[in-house]
Amino acid sequence: MAMADGKVAAMPDQADQNYARRLNTWDAAMIVVGGIIGAGIFLTPSTVAQNTASATELLVLWVIGGLLTLAGVLVYAELGARRPQAGGIYVYLREAFGLLPAFLFGWAMALVNYPGSVAAVATMFAEYLSVALGLPPMVFSKPFAVGAIVFIVGVNLFGIRAGATMQNLFAVLKLAAVALLVVAGLVLAGKHPGLAWAAPSVPQPVSRWAFAGALLPVLFSYGGFHYLNDLAGEVRNPQRVLPRALGLGLVGVVVCYVLANLAYLSGLGMDGLAASSAPAADLMRKLLGERGATLIAVGIACSTFGYCTIAIAGGARVLQTMSADGVFFHAAARIDPRTRAPQVALVVLGLWAIVLTLSGSFAQLLNYSTVGEWLGHIFGIGTIFWYRRYCMDEPVSYRVPLYPLLPVVFMLTVCAVIVASAWHAPRDAGMSLVIIALGVPVYYVWRWIRRRS
Repeated sequence: MAMADGKVAAMPDQADQNYARRLNTWDAAMIVVGGIIGAGIFLTPSTVAQNTASATELLVLWVIGGLLTLAGVLVYAELGARRPQAGGIYVYLREAFGLLPAFLFGWAMALVNYPGSVAAVATMFAEYLSVALGLPPMVFSKPFAVGAIVFIVGVNLFGIRAGATMQNLFAVLKLAAVALLVVAGLVLAGKHPGLAWAAPSVPQPVSRWAFAGALLPVLFSYGGFHYLNDLAGEVRNPQRVLPRALGLGLVGVVVCYVLANLAYLSGLGMDGLAASSAPAADLMRKLLGERGATLIAVGIACSTFGYCTIAIAGGARVLQTMSADGVFFHAAARIDPRTRAPQVALVVLGLWAIVLTLSGSFAQLLNYSTVGEWLGHIFGIGTIFWYRRYCMDEPVSYRVPLYPLLPVVFMLTVCAVIVASAWHAPRDAGMSLVIIALGVPVYYVWRWIRRRS
């Protein structure tokens, strides 16, 4: 439905282009859990420990990161309840600010960030799987990574129900891996009472800047909470299920993250955690030897594989929605009438992720797209103000509490992340803006082609 100023309305009761609503509350909550928990919690805590002065400060950081993320999640819950359609942030930007800003977000995310993150995490999956199987990663990482992408795309071609079943399985397995770490920490805590709260032998910086620097990797570890909104067009009773699943999923992740960090502290102490490059493997090795390290490698492989299933499914829905709007290949707009899956978009995204995997260029692409991703979150959250002003009479099943405080807090937090990222890597931030700017002529080319077709 067209609007003025190049905007496209997304009516709440729209059929959403023939997607089938087959995801229940459990499926939706597992998508939130699976989209956030990847490899970060198994690796990042050591970086945080290097910049904190005590175990208490470290745990507080993970709680603060979760609360700040919750502010954004609650806003996305209202946005999803207002517009429960495939495409998520793209749809909100399209309706509030117009098709060009929405395209620039989709250009940066669906064509760069999503396939780049799939390539990166699939490669990580392949490396951990190789370690678990006792195979040389240098030889097997790329074949395993490509195989994983092909398998995930193949399953998703059969529809969201097949993809959700696979995702649920791996979400449970990644939760089991976190639970294994917690049990290991409890056992080691009994052998070394007081180790978790022992002060580091070398005092760490305690300035506010050091604390803020430690918060940055924590916030990155909480990223990925928006994937459920990309798949909102396939959630049953979305006005009720989306807010519930987003809230329950994030609270579950916060609990997992805090317990996992407590396990690291109990088994390794602040000194050991800060010195470790692979705290999960070191913790399990300390308890069970090399068998423990192999066991957690399997868990991390499952966790990373599960993330890829969500990124591919969510990214394909964004591509399909863009295509339906005439700003990507028309064929990618097709939804299979039998499986209700965007099969062409899935294949396109999978093939591009495979190209990035084989070329090894995904790491730099991800660095270049980081600022664009966080900018998308700022404007995506900002659409809540537009909806509250121009759709005030629209019936909504859920409204974000403490409005406008929570959206403002989250937007300020994301602004701080962007400034910190640009300060740390100005070249990557600049390239991110260049990639976004390159989308402007591409947008007008697509529109020109569509008008002539």
